[in-house]
Amino acid sequence: MQLKYVFFLFILFLNCEDKQSDKKKSLKPKTPTKAKVIKEETERDTLTGLNREFPHLDSKNAMEFFLDYEKHNKENKVRITTDFGIIEILLFNETKFHRANFIFLTKQKYFNGTQFYRVINNFVVQAGNGDDKKTAVKRTHIGKYLLPTDTNRGFKHDRGVISMPSSEIDNPYKLASPYEFFIVQQKGGAHFLDGDYTIFGKVTKGMEVVDKIAAVKTDDADWPLKNVYIRNVEIIE
Repeated sequence: MQLKYVFFLFILFLNCEDKQSDKKKSLKPKTPTKAKVIKEETERDTLTGLNREFPHLDSKNAMEFFLDYEKHNKENKVRITTDFGIIEILLFNETKFHRANFIFLTKQKYFNGTQFYRVINNFVVQAGNGDDKKTAVKRTHIGKYLLPTDTNRGFKHDRGVISMPSSEIDNPYKLASPYEFFIVQQKGGAHFLDGDYTIFGKVTKGMEVVDKIAAVKTDDADWPLKNVYIRNVEIIE
């Protein structure tokens, strides 16, 4: 009788151990299946509106990627729709990596929903960033990389040119990011910037829109008090 009782307690103990083990297992993070990973990536790509048919870019593969990309994507005219109107730009073929980068980001719809986040009247309006979480998601999706400076093409920072911050500059106003760009709004140009930033295009239509953006009220950090959005960027040809 005692043997049966001991055996019963032993079975009961094993059952309790199994239940405790199951609870511990339920607390452990589960490794997602391949199908789930694909589903999550698809949902994220749908959210950002991005095309996944390219590698995740970084400092090691970006230049090779754009070297090939520029050969097959020759477009150089782009239309930017903002809250204040339309700006059309011509991208210079001489700065091929920067032209290809801008065309690539345009096709990925990266700029849509970004803002003119730094505005200084009679100097520059800078765009391509924002305080929207989707912008950060897009950057994570595309990758973190820099483009080399290309400042010896003879271009000057005249009024209306489009320029990209240089990775060689360590300055809070001169961001080393291929996602951002600025348009010189200053009358007579801002030639003291020559040699520090890569000029890769110019405004062909819509400088009056640039002037309107430059005239908005800003805070102490030059951020417009009312956000100025880029609603859409599209390739003309």
